[in-house]
Amino acid sequence: MGAEEEEDAELAEIQRRRLLALQRRLTEQQKKLQIDAQKQAVLRVILTPQARQRLTNVKLVKPEFAEQLELQLIQSAQAGKVKQPITDEQLKEILIRLQSQKREIKIRRL
Repeated sequence: MGAEEEEDAELAEIQRRRLLALQRRLTEQQKKLQIDAQKQAVLRVILTPQARQRLTNVKLVKPEFAEQLELQLIQSAQAGKVKQPITDEQLKEILIRLQSQKREIKIRRL
């Protein structure tokens, strides 16, 4: 095998690895999209339109918090712990409860 053939083989191997990595990322993205679509479908059932809008607003400001809230709402609904559909007022109460549970950390300068 000549130097040129070795380079071609090495280049082909690099291209194959990149293609596999790209396919894995694409598969992961498709799974995430599918899970998100399922979550949104469940949320459409368990939340009123106004409550969904409030949740969307929360997601804009605090995406991680909203993600956890969505999972909690879905789990609670599946366990039968909440009356469905959850209204905007009920969602506000849940948000207030969750906010009051968080501890505030204050930094004081001496």
